[in-house]
Formats: sequence, structure tokens, C-alpha cells
Amino acid sequence: MTNIQGLPQPKIQGIKLNLPTILIMAIAAILSTPIIFVASSIFSDSGEIWSHLVDTALKDYIINSLWLMLGVTCGVLLIGVSTAWLVTMCRFPLSGIFEWALLLPLAAPAYLLAYTYTDMLSYFGPVQTFLRELFGWNSIQDYWFPNIRSLWGAIILLILVLYPYVYLLARVAFLEQSVCTIEASRSLGCGPWRSFFSVALPLARPGIMAGSALALMEALNDFGTVQYFGVNTFTTGIYRTWLGMGERVAAAQLAAFLMLFIFFLIILENYSRSQSRYYQSGGASKQLPKYKLGFFRALGAWIFCFFPVFLGFLAPGIFLLNMTIRNAEKTLNDKFWELALNSFILAIISAVIAVIVSLIMAYGQRLSPNFGMLSAVRVASLGYAIPGSVIAVGVLIPLGRFDNALDSWMLTHFDISTGLLLSGTITALIFAYLVRFLAVAFGGIESSLSKIKPSLDDAARSLGYGATSTLVKVHIPLMWGSMMTATMLVFVDVMKELPATLVMRPFNFDTLAVRVYQYAADERLVEASAPALAIVLVGLIPVIFLTLRITQSRPH
Repeated sequence: MTNIQGLPQPKIQGIKLNLPTILIMAIAAILSTPIIFVASSIFSDSGEIWSHLVDTALKDYIINSLWLMLGVTCGVLLIGVSTAWLVTMCRFPLSGIFEWALLLPLAAPAYLLAYTYTDMLSYFGPVQTFLRELFGWNSIQDYWFPNIRSLWGAIILLILVLYPYVYLLARVAFLEQSVCTIEASRSLGCGPWRSFFSVALPLARPGIMAGSALALMEALNDFGTVQYFGVNTFTTGIYRTWLGMGERVAAAQLAAFLMLFIFFLIILENYSRSQSRYYQSGGASKQLPKYKLGFFRALGAWIFCFFPVFLGFLAPGIFLLNMTIRNAEKTLNDKFWELALNSFILAIISAVIAVIVSLIMAYGQRLSPNFGMLSAVRVASLGYAIPGSVIAVGVLIPLGRFDNALDSWMLTHFDISTGLLLSGTITALIFAYLVRFLAVAFGGIESSLSKIKPSLDDAARSLGYGATSTLVKVHIPLMWGSMMTATMLVFVDVMKELPATLVMRPFNFDTLAVRVYQYAADERLVEASAPALAIVLVGLIPVIFLTLRITQSRPH
């Protein structure tokens, strides 16, 4: 078996307990502890509180989460797949701009849109004020206006920020399709729509399903939007049970139930991809033929592509920018820069550690590709599929027990109280980020390292370099761009993370995301505008990177 460069693939051996394997297995054991702890808590006795949750709130958590999943799935598939096909296979005005503009909503977390649109669509907001002036309405009794703070409002906002996951992977799948296949469908009399449904869509199905699964995981992970809109889901239930009721075991059991939803999505996505294996003989190096749309179809395509960008990025971004500039003295104060510094410190430390750990894992896998190594790597990378609220519960409970046990032992033997050494500290928070976002860094580094020919390793060793020297002097310089990219992606994800940060942050240590949430909860959206805008601007970094990568993926 050979790879695309014609180099022999490394043969996977059985479990081989050498030093790299033991090191990676130890890392995997540490990083998987929160997930294992949450999963095992489902069998714990939580007393009467679990019976109370079953009788009162659990049904709402399940029903609302299912409706959220159903609504988000339909929306992201409709918008993501349709826009990907339009910009990839059709020619209409500004289609080249929409290729990258459709990714812009990735920069804005859903909870920021929730706060922004609530203010924009409120009674005294610009939309209703304009409607009253336009139609001469005097009060709310003269007209009806939908309430966005509801389940359907949460679904719409989540669709607006999550459809790029489907768009991105569907567009990549369309770009990689063989020109010969498309041309064959046309020669058989298939028009644009029939070619899409009969040829392009089945070929792109694995990528579309993967994008849908990512969008659903992010929807189930969302806390700020559903909490602000008063929609009871598992994430709000975990937060309320943990901090409101003080019931850690019950919160862990709710987290375990949420993990069941996530694992079901993972299994469904893997099963779907295993049932759709399509191979293409070539032709991906040629430019895809595009359909030239007539005036009305081009106008319809332009409108269909414009509104997701406008509603998901431009409208809230302009609103936040205007509010920040008009209230600069109140928003860009010393507190804002303190929050920005806190967020920067957390994000850069987490990103650097994630890249270092990912580099160790990827290089260990290269040195010894045995079954034990590969299994440990996959286990260590599971965290990205787990919501931040679940990881927060899985980290805090064992750390709290460790701190209490250590404090009790020190008091017994030395009459010294150690207090909480790890719980509620930046160290614990960074560990939670590492569990959650390690897979983001590992994916890029593993991919980059796999492209380096094994002959370079052999050449370095023939010159007397050991494994560590080869990594430092050969591999890292070749992978420097991918390492910087991985650092940037983890940095941005940490900046936007809300559920884990809200539960685990130290006292008197807030971040931009937490302060935006607090300001919005207090209806102080003017003060929230600058931190929210900063998060959006930082989120633009990976969007720009993804745009450049997609643009370079096919010749023009």
C-alpha cells in the first residue's frame, strides 16, 4: 500500500511498550480523566436531587435539545450545501467574493449574536423604531413583532453562525470532485439541478455529514445563547445544577447524558461515511466548469448568498462597531484592557501548551506507529467532541477531591492547611482548555508531519542526529507554518470559549467572553459592545486563513 507520494506507509504494529508509547499513553490517560470521570458518574448516587430533575426539568432538557438539533441540522444543510454549490459551480455577480465572505460568520460566536440581535430587535431598538416611524404606529398594541428570545430564535442564530462548517466541507468536497464525472453527467443530458442531486451531492456526502456533525456538536455545546433566551437545555441545566443548587454529582450525571448525545452524533457520522465510499479516478487538477446563470437566477443566487453573510456577520458587526465608537469612553476603558490582557494570557499559554503536546504526540506516533500509540492518540483527541460545560464538570470534581484529600492529609500529619491548590485556578482552566482544544492543534501538526518524507529522518540519523535532534533541526523548521497555524486556531477558540470559562475561572478573574455574558445578563449591552467586538475581530484570523487555503486548493 502506498500513499500519494509513492512512499510506503508505516506498518502498524501491535502494542509495543517503548518510551514514546508509554509517554503518549500517560498523556492520554491524563487528558481523558475528565471524560472518564463524567461517564462513570452516571452510576453514582445523587440522592433525591436526580429524582427532582427527572420529575421537573429533564424532559425539557431532552425535548429542547432534540428540537435544537433538528432545527440546526435542517438550517445548516440548506444554507451550507446550497451556497457551497452556487459559489463553486455557478457564475453570478460577486460570486468570487462570496467564496470567502460566506465564512465570515465563523468569527462571531452565537452568544454574541444573541445579545446583539436582542438589542437590535427590542422595542426601543433600531428595527422596531424604524418600523413605527415608517408606518405611523404608536405602541406595541398597533402591531405584532416576533420575540427572538425563544427556542426558534436560538435555532436561527445558531444556524447563522454554524452553517459555515457545512459550507466549508461541502465546498472542499465539490472542489475535489473530478471534472470527468461532471462532464460525463452533462454529456448524458443532465442539467445543473440533476447533476447536483445525482452526482455532486452523493460524492460530497461524507464531507457534508462531517460538517453537520461539527455544527450539531457546537449547537449542543452552546450555553450563552440558550441561557440568555431562557431555553432549557443540558448546558443550562448543568450550570444551574452545579452553581445554583450546588449539586456536583447531579451536574456530572447531566453532563453524562449530554455526552450520550455527542457520542450518538459521532457514531452516526462515522456510520454515514462508512456507508458512502466514492472513488474518483482523477481530474481534480483541472478547473471545474461553471454554469452561467441568467439575470433572475443570478439575482436569486446573489440574494441567497448575501443574506447569511449579512445576518450572520455584517449586521451585528456594524451594530457593535457603531455602539463601541459612539460610547468609546464607556467601553474602551481600563477594565476593557484588563479583560483583554486576561483573555490573551489564557489563550496564548493554552495555545503554546497544546502545540507542544500535539507535537510530542504526532512525533511519537511517527517514531512508533503501534496499536497502543495510535489508540492513545485518538483517546487524547476526544475532547473536542465534548462540550465545554461537560469538561468543566469533569475537571473540577476530581481536582476538588484531590485538593480536599491533600488538605486533610497535611492537616493530620503537619497541622498545615493547603487549601485549594488546583481548583479554581488558572492552571485548572488551562488544563480544561487543553482537553477541549488539543485536537484542533493535533490535526494540523499530524497532517504536516505526515507530509515529511521518512528519507529525511534516515538522512539525519546517518549524520549522527538522534530522534530529538532530528525533530528540532529538521522537522520543526519544515512544520513551522503549520505550528503557527495550530497556535492561532487554539488561541482563537480559547478567546471565544464561554461555558468552561464561566464555571472554572478564578475569583476576580474575568475574560472578554465572561464579561460579555455578564453585561448582557444585566442588560448592559453598551458596555458589552467593545469586548464582543474584540472577540469578533480575533475570530476573523482563522477565517482569513481558511479563505486563503480554499482559494489555493484549486487552479483558476
